Amino acid sequence: MVLRVKDDGKGMDDRTLKHIFDPFYTTKRHQGGTGLGLSIAYGIIKEHQGRIDVESKVGAGTTFCIYLPRKFEES
Repeated sequence: MVLRVKDDGKGMDDRTLKHIFDPFYTTKRHQGGTGLGLSIAYGIIKEHQGRIDVESKVGAGTTFCIYLPRKFEES
C-alpha cells in the first residue's frame, strides 16, 4: 500500500532534507516547533516494516510517499 502526500509549499533544501527525520530537528524554533512530528511518523512506519521517501524542491513543494506492507492492509 502506498500513501502519497504532496503539497505546493516552499519545499526544502538538501541540508534540511538530510535532517527531517532527526528527533528535535526543526526549522521553526521561533514559532514553537519541537521537531518531533516527522521522527515519530518515521518510527511508526518503520515499526510496521514500512518505509517513507521524500522528494522536495525549493519553490516547488514536497512529496512524501509512505509504503506499508500488504499485511498491514489485512489487519
